[in-house]
Amino acid sequence: MKQASRIQRQMEQAQADLADRTIDTTSGGGAVKVTAKCDGTLKSISIDPESVDKEDISLLEDLVLSAVNNALEQAKEISNDEMGKLTSGLKIPGLM
Repeated sequence: MKQASRIQRQMEQAQADLADRTIDTTSGGGAVKVTAKCDGTLKSISIDPESVDKEDISLLEDLVLSAVNNALEQAKEISNDEMGKLTSGLKIPGLM
């Protein structure tokens, strides 16, 4: 039980640290920049005004979607890696 309690505290600390850690991605050669937190939330989306073409909004939508998905995927990988370090080799029911 002490080990489970210690691991739970470590996991809570890791989750707090992940909430502060960010990932930046771009698409369209930097036209769209997305910053995601490693807790799975978005921090910001930045769009270069020069990249906006009123005649082709669908391209901008695709660029935003691509950058967001990339940022969230990278953030998820980092989160999984960090949490996996804490639980590797452990077989505690209910934790994973």
